[in-house]
Amino acid sequence: MTSQPTLTTEPEDGSADPSQPRSGLQAGLKNRHLTMIAIGGVIGAGLFVGSSSGIATAGPGILLSYALVGTLVVLVMRMLGEMSAANPTSGSFSAHADRALGPWAGFSIGWLYWFFWVVVLAVEATAGAKILEGWIPAVPQWGWALIVMVVLTATNLASVGSYGEFEFWFAGIKVVAIAAFIVVGGLAVFGLLPGVDSDQAGLGNLTGHGGFLPNGPGAVLTGVLLVVFSFMGSEIPTLAAGESEDPQRAVTKATNSIIWRIAVFYLGSIFVVVTLLPWDAQSIVDEGSYVAALDSLGIPNAGEIMNFIVLTSVLSCLNSGLYTASRMAFSLGERGDAPKAFARTTRRGVPQTAILSSVVFGFVAVFFNYKFPDTVFLFLLNSSGAVALLVWLVICFSQLRLRRIIQAETPEKLVVRMWLYPYLTWAAVAVIVFVLGYMLTDTEHDGRSTVLLTLLVAAVVLVVAFVKQRITARRAVAGAEKG
Repeated sequence: MTSQPTLTTEPEDGSADPSQPRSGLQAGLKNRHLTMIAIGGVIGAGLFVGSSSGIATAGPGILLSYALVGTLVVLVMRMLGEMSAANPTSGSFSAHADRALGPWAGFSIGWLYWFFWVVVLAVEATAGAKILEGWIPAVPQWGWALIVMVVLTATNLASVGSYGEFEFWFAGIKVVAIAAFIVVGGLAVFGLLPGVDSDQAGLGNLTGHGGFLPNGPGAVLTGVLLVVFSFMGSEIPTLAAGESEDPQRAVTKATNSIIWRIAVFYLGSIFVVVTLLPWDAQSIVDEGSYVAALDSLGIPNAGEIMNFIVLTSVLSCLNSGLYTASRMAFSLGERGDAPKAFARTTRRGVPQTAILSSVVFGFVAVFFNYKFPDTVFLFLLNSSGAVALLVWLVICFSQLRLRRIIQAETPEKLVVRMWLYPYLTWAAVAVIVFVLGYMLTDTEHDGRSTVLLTLLVAAVVLVVAFVKQRITARRAVAGAEKG
């Protein structure tokens, strides 16, 4: 059985030695931190930046693509919520997989997830650096990437509370911005906002330019491939809950709110975009979907406004990415699947070695992005691209097994239950397998290379996991014989 991280507190007599490192994470995240982390976790920079390619591919039918992926994420989060409410831990699905499927599963999915976020650090640092260089060109792009990485590393090293505070404000800006966009855009669509061209904005854009599915039903599935990865990050609240004041309540709240969060922020904002403008408007391709939509409303400096919002999303993703990677590394260290140093914490409950190790690999990835963007970094990008789907698949199989274990051992901990168990779980498995299979047929958007390279890396990690498991078993047998 996987152990939970220890939440430590100061002894009442004050006898703790401040010079000694403390073992275990601390409950430094407040309820307001967890609430905003949960809300902002589903709003990634990919929503603002990547939606234009999805719209160009599927037209207004991209709404169906987002709805399909959103439904899948809701189901997967419900399963994860069931397991995490029963056993809150910083390892989240990796720790659950360890208990449900075996050490090989926890080891493999934990390291793959860590790898994914380390690569994301490089992607987001570069994206943020490009925006900042445009504002202050005196500092080179690599310099800005270094600055944002160092600042957010320092934030994470200070305490989990400082991470939570930064994320509270980053996520808050994202939430307010996208909510304002939906309200203002919605008023314009229904003719309630003065100064908007009524011939361009309106519900007629959903069907007036080649129909709702101008490129055919198959484009909806292609759209799924383009938008599926923008949902990665929904699981972060279940990792962060292990360092909150009331883990079970935090997980339950985040799980129960996932439906409206996806409906409002994803479907709501994309609906506004495809009703403000014709889906085939050249401005969507040239400027990006959200900038083009703001421009159509006559809002001055729409591009700079969106750049600020995207920068906030990038910094939020960097902040959470470093936190998430370090906590997964900490959990792997606790279970003996990573160096023991990863599981050591400072007196403030910060896994310093896990954070520094993660950011070092992040810096290496940034270097590859600048030095070898079309070779080494492209390999890193593609080989981590389908990790989200593998994580979701492991969550499904873990829940199938853990539900029976929890019901038999501690049924009172089933405060969150997966709907229509096990039928909806198996349905989610079928959808994920189908998406992976469909990606293998996609050569236009690199779907095939993404799946094959991710599976290659996963196979290597699996081999390491089984070798490690065999060595551990042999040592255990040898130790028993000596005893």
